[in-house]
Amino acid sequence: MVNKMDATRNAYGKALAELIKKRDDVIVLDADLTKSTKTSDAKKSNHNQHYNFGIAESNMMSVAAGLAASNKIVYASSFAIFATGRAYEQIRNSICYPNLKVKICATHAGITVGEDGATHQSIEDIALMRVIPNMKVFVPCDACQTKAIINKIADVDGPCYVRLGRGNVEDVYTDELASFDFGKGNILKNGNKVAIIACGMMVQEAIKAASMLEKIDILPTIVDMPCIKPLDEALLDSVAQKHELIVTCEEHSVIGGLGGAVSEYISQRYPTRIIRIGVLDSFGESGKPKDLMQKYGIDAKKIYETIKITLDYKDYK
Repeated sequence: MVNKMDATRNAYGKALAELIKKRDDVIVLDADLTKSTKTSDAKKSNHNQHYNFGIAESNMMSVAAGLAASNKIVYASSFAIFATGRAYEQIRNSICYPNLKVKICATHAGITVGEDGATHQSIEDIALMRVIPNMKVFVPCDACQTKAIINKIADVDGPCYVRLGRGNVEDVYTDELASFDFGKGNILKNGNKVAIIACGMMVQEAIKAASMLEKIDILPTIVDMPCIKPLDEALLDSVAQKHELIVTCEEHSVIGGLGGAVSEYISQRYPTRIIRIGVLDSFGESGKPKDLMQKYGIDAKKIYETIKITLDYKDYK
């Protein structure tokens, strides 16, 4: 299941470079970060459809809205902290309110930005984007899934937010298996009693945790949930009905992200217990990505320990 490694931002650049060759209605915008966001690949592919706005994210989003209103499909990129934070008003009022086809593809999300520290570690962006009406939110877990999503959203009406990472992650899918079904999650492994629902690079951590749990005879179901909004409600219904415990895992605050979305849906329908693994209402800090994941409790070991301890309770024996 796990093979080679690549960063989702690299896959974004490659997918965009191919897409811009095929479609003259696709326009790519960036905010002085073309090398880091990898939109430089699209610029090399077709420089006539790529524009760099400098350090002016709010202006970039306003222009994106204007282009989309003129029947263009716009991919607008920056770091997640700037794309969602600095340009929030423009995204809400100029893009989402008129329901325009602007695809905000934000890189360097989460605490695995590492040494850049708290000011650049966006752990609030999923919450910010999913609360806006008309916005759809995607968090691919690997390069193959990223390419599939980037191509698919070109034909999705309205705005989309795609959350991408800085560092390399292991492949979960192959190109043949990464066809993206809009609004659907994927069951990677069927188990019983406990289900792990993850997104982004936490899918790989969930897979590692499952291998550890199997050694003590706990066989979890693993669900990759690349689409945070809209959620795959049919899949959540099935998971909640078949499992006693659900553990959500995300490289994001536990407030308002995947765990919040899953909890909001399930709590109105089922008594299934949910535990959310994510950053516990705090800022990050500068450090190596692996060290930060361990410190903030979002690695395979934390998933393993959480499930092991919980299933030791008498109610779950």
